[in-house]
Formats: sequence, structure tokens, C-alpha cells
Amino acid sequence: MATIRPPGSGPHFEAICRDYAITADPGVFGGLPGEVGSGVVPDPANRTQIEVDVVVLAPAEPGRPRKILSLGEAKWDRVMDLRHVERLRRARELLAVKGFDTRDTVLNCYSGAGFSRELPAGQSHDIRLVGLDQLYADQRDLT
Repeated sequence: MATIRPPGSGPHFEAICRDYAITADPGVFGGLPGEVGSGVVPDPANRTQIEVDVVVLAPAEPGRPRKILSLGEAKWDRVMDLRHVERLRRARELLAVKGFDTRDTVLNCYSGAGFSRELPAGQSHDIRLVGLDQLYADQRDLT
């Protein structure tokens, strides 16, 4: 039996994740978010592009490389696994080569369906798992 998914639920969930990121406490990403968006990172070696659903940038500082606080993947209806983290790691490497400051970039996995056991249960130094409970708890705190 096919899974029925409301139209636009993926993009809507991505927008919720970006809203979470822009209003997050500075401790979540290791700095104050200055800009939040999404983007595509070209991967010429693999002849592909990596879509990044949630990009959190620190405020621009004149004369310094732009600091990326976080790169995130958002999946409403799929359990996230190590493949998602590996794609984000590759994007981080490619952005470092392009001159961005990625030394402290956190990789965030946002999921409405949960996470596989291969991902760290607790938060690691560079991987954070954000589920519905955290997204909605933080949204309630804003109201």
C-alpha cells in the first residue's frame, strides 16, 4: 500500500526547520545566526549537486571568510541515516575549499520520522539530531 503524503509537506517541513534555526539560541549552533536559507553545493568530482535544506550563516565580518554555523538536511517522512550525514559532510568539505569557514560547522539532521540507530543517540560534537519534539517545544517557547 502506498504512503499518502499531503502535497507540499516536505517543503513546508523544511521551512519550519529554517524558522527553528533563525530563532535558535546562540548555543545551539555555537554562535548567533545571521542568515538562514537553503542552497545547492556543486560537487564537480562526483558530477552531482548536494541540496542543503537548512544553511545557517554567522553574521558577515568584513575581511573574514563567511562562517557557516550549520548545514542541515530535513526529511518529513523518512528515517534519517548515516547517508544523510555523509552528504552534509561532503557539502561542508566542498564549501571549505570555496573559502568558507567550516571549522566549527554543525551538521543538523531534522526529521519528522526519526533517526536510524547508526546515528549518535546523544548529540556529538558536530552532528545534531532534531526531531519533532524539539522543533515544536522550541516553537511553543516563542509564543
